[in-house]
Amino acid sequence: MQVNANAMMSISNWMNNSANNIANVNTQDYSATQTTMNNNGSGVVAQSSQTGNRTDLAKEMTDQISIEKSVDANAQAIKTQDKMIGSLLDLTI
Repeated sequence: MQVNANAMMSISNWMNNSANNIANVNTQDYSATQTTMNNNGSGVVAQSSQTGNRTDLAKEMTDQISIEKSVDANAQAIKTQDKMIGSLLDLTI
């Protein structure tokens, strides 16, 4: 469950960077932030860096869809794990 929670925190970072890029699409001299997700063995880590380029709205919109699907998948995994733990605690010996 902790892995999914950590992934959701990394995804939140990605969403914040994407939202910031979209909010600044018309800002002169704004350099978009690129977020990459990496698996470091114990969880997912979001790494951000400046691209030096302007915001690409097509990329940001597809990123937003990916972010939504990732959050949904991790939330479903947490719900399933919670149900399984609840079922195990309800068992009597």
